[in-house]
Amino acid sequence: MKGRVIKSTGSWYLVNTDEGQVNSRLRGKFKQDDLKLTNPIAVGDFVTLSKEENQDTAIISSILPRENYIIRKSTRKSHFSHILASNIDQAFLVITLKQPRTSLGFIDRFIVSTESFRIPTTLVVNKIDVIKKEKDQEFLQDIREIYEPLGYPVLEISALHDADLKSQFSEKLKGKTTLLSGHSGVGKSTLLNKLVPDAGQSTKEVSSFTSKGVHTTTFAEMFPVEDGGYLIDTPGIKEFGILDIEDEELSHYFVEMRKYLGQCKYNNCKHLNEPGCKVLEVLEEGYIHPYRYDSYVKILHEEDSFR
Repeated sequence: MKGRVIKSTGSWYLVNTDEGQVNSRLRGKFKQDDLKLTNPIAVGDFVTLSKEENQDTAIISSILPRENYIIRKSTRKSHFSHILASNIDQAFLVITLKQPRTSLGFIDRFIVSTESFRIPTTLVVNKIDVIKKEKDQEFLQDIREIYEPLGYPVLEISALHDADLKSQFSEKLKGKTTLLSGHSGVGKSTLLNKLVPDAGQSTKEVSSFTSKGVHTTTFAEMFPVEDGGYLIDTPGIKEFGILDIEDEELSHYFVEMRKYLGQCKYNNCKHLNEPGCKVLEVLEEGYIHPYRYDSYVKILHEEDSFR
């Protein structure tokens, strides 16, 4: 049989097949193109499987080639990575300006991962109803000014109070597999319950003491959307460490730098302090936002120290 993984618990996988949903497991270890993974199979994977004799369960025998995936460094195992989801059409990064506050650095790291496969990404600013302080309004304006010109739409919502959320998102979700990601406590589960009422994901308040969210989604899971398509909910992410990439390639995943590739004096330019660097030239002229360039430099140095 062939099917698609719609839920992963780490040891068992729920696979959607033409014969219905089947609880499946792996037998032995999977080799994954030199990737060191904490999860050999991800939600969104297409797999082949066979029923176990005299059982309602199945054994997954192979993973079909992935069209794309969102991957990050594991926070538990050094030099290992974790695939959030695979074979997706678009990503929604849910962010908040307070309780908890999502940093620009976190946003940029996530976007680097989606850009590596040219996955369209939308920033969904949730809890807009609690934005009252001037500094928070200024932060929201910064987000719009930085990301919208780069082609990343910014949506402002209140998952708790917007009655018409479903209508706002229905056309965006129709016929597509969409990844929903973000920190714990940004309201992903609340948003999912509004968009997919049958999901029934549990929700919790953000701690007033730490201003941090509590993990309510334990495992990644894919939910069918009314008008066709799927929405993948993932556990909240504390940090987003990107995979090892060559220093000279990192700028490929910053769209505002990508347009100037090949115009530097040196082919292996890192865009730091090299003479004849086109990226530094346009940065000075104001064509690259300094916040984005700062993120680029920090990621570059993190990658160097990780090696």
